[in-house]
Order: sequence, then structure tokens, then C-alpha cells
Amino acid sequence: MIPLLNRGGMMKGFVRGADRQQTTLLPECLDDWVDESNPVRAVDVFVDALELRDLGFDGVDPAATGRPAYHPSPMLKLYIYGYLNRVQSSRRLEREAGRNLEVMWLTGRLVPDHKTIADFRKDNGPAIKRVCAQFVALCRKMGLLAKASVAIDGSKFKAVNSRDNNFTKGKMERRLAQIEQSVARYLSQLDTADRQTAAGEVASEELVARTTRLKEKLIKLEEEVKRLKAIEKVMLAAPDQQVSFTDPDSRSMATSGRGSGMVGYNVQAAVDTTNHLIVAHEVTNVGTDKSHLANMANQAKAALEAENLEAFADRGYFKGEEILACEQAGITVTLPKPQTSEAKSEGRFGKQDFRYVAEEDIYICPAGEKLSHHFTNEENGLVLRRYWTNACRTCALKAQCTKGPQRRITRWEHEYVVDAAQARLDKNPDAMRTRRETVEHPFGTLKMRMGATHFLMKTLPKVATEMALHVLAYNLTRVMNILGIKPLLAAIRA
Repeated sequence: MIPLLNRGGMMKGFVRGADRQQTTLLPECLDDWVDESNPVRAVDVFVDALELRDLGFDGVDPAATGRPAYHPSPMLKLYIYGYLNRVQSSRRLEREAGRNLEVMWLTGRLVPDHKTIADFRKDNGPAIKRVCAQFVALCRKMGLLAKASVAIDGSKFKAVNSRDNNFTKGKMERRLAQIEQSVARYLSQLDTADRQTAAGEVASEELVARTTRLKEKLIKLEEEVKRLKAIEKVMLAAPDQQVSFTDPDSRSMATSGRGSGMVGYNVQAAVDTTNHLIVAHEVTNVGTDKSHLANMANQAKAALEAENLEAFADRGYFKGEEILACEQAGITVTLPKPQTSEAKSEGRFGKQDFRYVAEEDIYICPAGEKLSHHFTNEENGLVLRRYWTNACRTCALKAQCTKGPQRRITRWEHEYVVDAAQARLDKNPDAMRTRRETVEHPFGTLKMRMGATHFLMKTLPKVATEMALHVLAYNLTRVMNILGIKPLLAAIRA
């Protein structure tokens, strides 16, 4: 018989636990179990300070008939606590409500079932997003967002949809080609099996079994081709020629790794450069960042209630129309211009080697010749001005400049905003490091908190609700780390 550790001499010199059979007097009230500096108190005070009716929560007023429902206040507290502690599943939250002293204190020992918990998140998406915005407003009032400066970036998050349940034109072509190769291989193996049996001989049992298996595989591949052809019709009818079957709003997106990608969502975020708080975010199913710069910058400007805003972004956001929209809204954008010149990649002079002189509206080429404006036209909604000189034909540098009779330079009518953005980057070469250190860390923290699967819910509106809870939990954790629990409680109550 193995002696009990807490009764024998083996426990001498160690901290000993209490006997499970010993009668004890627990604290008289649940509040004694929750320390004054416990983060759960910040959740409690923050939710109690919200006007849940004004935010649009369902069930604030009790129903006149039927079984009494749960008030949205303890349900919201339960979810914020869950996302703070990496417990996002409704079933896991149900278990925590029945065994976790902090959750018991927070909800008043209410133990709603997992269906009730899940329905609250599903039915109150817009209101939960407003709660996230309310906390940003609280951070602004506390002086944590005093500097109107943000870094903007996007990151891909996994959806509840495997690669096999997502189809694009390229994937479909590759899959059909693989099936065609498999069919050819199986037919070749059948021909080989036929040759192994001489005329008039009976095939061996092994050969018959192999032939049967090959024929069954061919039948399955034929059925798979029919299935894929039916999916192809649905896919080609979609606006972006892409279809996902588990989560219909999710999309196949390229990631930074070469040849890699995921089926998911592109989450945009604007992060404060001082305290690294997420001041604005949005979930999209558009894989590129180009069309999101002005939208995210304007959302950040509104959240900060600033007249002017400084924004940093990477080259993935470079788009003239977006930079112009920011300029017109009082937002100063700093971002690098991508080098996409074919001439430069082929060893010839790029557009950046030509200097623009605004006073004379001309370009100076590397040979010192002046390229003057000749005509203006419109392409894809953009007004473009064309510049060239006739001196190219006799120029000694022509081979390094153009293959045609003359080098032509195109200038957008609002290209001055692009030049200004590049000039700001030239004056502040550390701007991209500031951007990277500001906005990429929150994304890494969010993904670490989410776990390997990222989102648990399906469709864009529900995923956006889930992201709002993650962002709220991140911001709340960040503020508690910056200020401490008690100063945060005092600020909320003020």
C-alpha cells in the first residue's frame, strides 16, 4: 500500500495542502474570494457603466409573459471574461460558469446553458461592436490616445473552412488535371494487367482483385469529375469566381509565405503609435489591402476625434486614389511606393530616374533633356498627362532608356500627393520601423490568444462580432498593463 503524501514523513520540508475531509469555514460572501486588484472587477465595472439599451442589446426590458430571460449585462460580462482568458467556446463558458469562482462572482452564480450563451453572441453582433468602440472612447477620455498617430495594416485570419471546401478557378484546373493524370495511370495499369494473362488462361485471384480495385477507382474518379463540374458552374457564376462551402463568406487569400495561403478573412486594424491600442478595426473578405487605406484612416480619425491624423502604412496600401482621399480628409499618410517598373527590372532607367519640375510642368531625363507635356487622356477613371521629347533619337543614353523611338512618361493629375507621401518617407526613414513595431505585434498577440483555429463562427457578420470581442479583450488587457487595475476602475467610475 502506497502511503498518503500528506500524512507520511515524505512531506516534511514542503508546503502542505489541507486535508480534503477536514471541515472548514469558507468566507461568508463570494466577494471575499475576489481580490481588489483582480481584472474581473474591471470587467464588472466597465459593463455596469454601459447603457446597454442605447447600445442596442436585446432583452434589456423583461418580457411580459413566458419564462424570465437572462439580462444582457451578466451575459456580456461572461463573454468579455471568456475572451480575456482565451475561453471563446460557449460550451467551455458554460463549464466555467459552474466551477470558476471569478465567473461566479461576475455573473452572480448564474449558469446559463451553452445554447443561451451562443445565441447572445449571435443575436447582439452590432451592439457588441459598439461596446468595443465605447472602450476606445474611454481610452481617449483617459488620455491614452492623446497623439493622433496610427499605423495601419491587415492580417489574414483562418475561417471555419478547409482548403478542400474552397474552390477557385486555378484550384479547379489543378484538381481536374490531377484526376486526368490519375485516370491515365490507372488505365495503363489495367493494360499491364491484361498483358500478364496469356490467351486462354484464367487470371489469378490476385490479378482479378487488382483489376477490380482499379476499376472501382476509375468509377470514383468519374463521379468526382461530375461533382467538380457541378461545383465549377456555381463557382463561375459567383462575382469573384470563388466559392466556399463551410463558410460561404470566407475567401482563399495569399499569405506572406511563398506558395502558401489560407481560406479566411483579411482583418484591418489602425493601431495607436504611442500605447499600441487598436483604435479601429474591420473584418473583410477582400484579400488585398489596396482599397482599405482611406476607410481605416477615416475610422481611426473619427475614433480619436482628431482634426488631423498621421497614418503609416506599408507598400501594400499604395494606391493613388486612396492617398488622395486621405489628403482631402486631413490625413497625412506615409508609405513607400512599390517598384513595379518593367524598365528598371530590365536594366533601363525607371520613372524615378526622371525629375519632375512643378514650376515648368516638365520632366528632366538622366541625359538632362526636358520632357514637356503633349496631351492628356483618361484611363480607368484617372486623368493622365503624357510627357516626352524628340531628342531621344540622337541621345547617347537611348539604349539605357527605351526600346521605342522616344521615352514617354505618364503623370497622374494628382500625383503630387504620391510625391508628398514619398518625400515624408525620405525625411523620416524610421517610419516603416515604427509602423512594423506598432501594428504587427497586436496581430501576433491576437492570433496567439485565438489559438490554432482563429475564428469559431461562420459568415462575415458573425466573424466581425467575434473579432470585436477579441479586440476589446486585447485593449482591456493593454490598458490594465499600462495603468493597473485600480486606476482603471477609478477612471471608469469617474
